[in-house]
Amino acid sequence: MEFSVTVQPQGQRFVVRRGETLLDAALRQGLDLPHGCRRGTCGMCKVKMVNGRIEMRPHSMQALAADEAAQGHALMCCASACTDLVIERVRGDQQAATLPARVSGIERLAPDVIRLRLQLPGATRLAYRAGQFLQVILRDGARRCYSMAAAPGQDEQIELHVRHLPGGLFSDLLFGVSARPLKVRDVLRVSAPHGHFHLRQDSDKPIVLLASGTGFAPIKAIVEHARIAGIERPMTLYWGGRRPHDLYMNALAQAWARELPGFSYVPVVSDASPQDAWHGRRGFVHRAVIEDHADLSSHQVYACGAPAMVDAARRDFTLECGLPEHEFHADVFASGAGIAAKEKAASLTLEC
Repeated sequence: MEFSVTVQPQGQRFVVRRGETLLDAALRQGLDLPHGCRRGTCGMCKVKMVNGRIEMRPHSMQALAADEAAQGHALMCCASACTDLVIERVRGDQQAATLPARVSGIERLAPDVIRLRLQLPGATRLAYRAGQFLQVILRDGARRCYSMAAAPGQDEQIELHVRHLPGGLFSDLLFGVSARPLKVRDVLRVSAPHGHFHLRQDSDKPIVLLASGTGFAPIKAIVEHARIAGIERPMTLYWGGRRPHDLYMNALAQAWARELPGFSYVPVVSDASPQDAWHGRRGFVHRAVIEDHADLSSHQVYACGAPAMVDAARRDFTLECGLPEHEFHADVFASGAGIAAKEKAASLTLEC
C-alpha cells in the first residue's frame, strides 16, 4: 500500500510505502529535503503535521520533545504514514548554503582525533552561531555532520574536530584508511550552518558546559564566543573521556581556567589505566556535575557528546538536581559508522 505526501509551502509531492519512513521515501524519489542523522537525534528533518496520521519510531527527546510532538511536530526519519499526509517544513531563522571548501590543514590532536581546517572561497566568511554544525557532502551524496570548533568571525577558516570511527566514510578518508585519503588542498562540498545549539544570551544564569569526546568542539566555540563578546557569566566546563588522551585539548581548557574570570574546568576520565597516572576525577562526566551541583535550579546547561551521555544528563539533572527542562540545551553526536552498519542491514544508503 502507498500513501501520498504533500510538502508545504513548496507543494512538493511524493509517495511513501507502508512501513517506509517519510525521509527515505522523499530521498528515494529525488527530493533533497533537510536531514542529518537519519536516526532521530539531530532534529534537522522536523516537520509539522498539517493533515493525516503517522506512526513514530523511537527518537531522542533532544530532537523532538514531548510538547513538540503533542503540537503535531514529527521527524521525517522516524515517521511512517498511516494515511495520505500534508506536512509543513519547519524552517529556522538561518538558511544553510552549500559551498566549496578547500582543506587547508590536517593536524593530529590525539591518536583518533584530527583537527581539520577548511578554507572557504576568496574572503568568504561563514555566518553561524557558536555551537552550530556543518555537513560534509561526500561524492555519493552521503553527509557527515561536524560542529564548528571556533567562534565565528575570527578568520576565514573553519575548524572541525573529527574522531576516527573505523568504517566511517569520511573519517576513513581523513585518517588515510581509504584508498584515496584526503589531503591538504583537496576540495570538499559543505552545507552550513545547521542546528539550534548555541549560547542563549538573554539570561544571567551560571552555565554548566558538559562535553564528552569531540563534543568539546562546539563547547570550545561557545567559550571563545563568550570571551570575544565579553560575557562574564560564571562557567564551569566538565569534559569527559575514557582515557586522558581523549581530552585532546586539555591544556587549552586549563589555560581558560587560569585566564578567564569566573571560568572553571573539571576534566573527568572514566577508564584510566595504571600507565596513565591519572590523579583527577573519575567516573561518568555527568555524575561529576551532580556531585558538585546538587541544585541546578538556577543554572543553564549546554551539553554535547554521545547520545547516552546527553540523555542521561538531561534525565538526571532534571530529576535529581531540579534543572528546568527548558534550560537544558544539547547537541547529540551520532556515530556515522554505527549508522552505516544499521543502514546497510536495512538496505538504506544515506547517513550522517
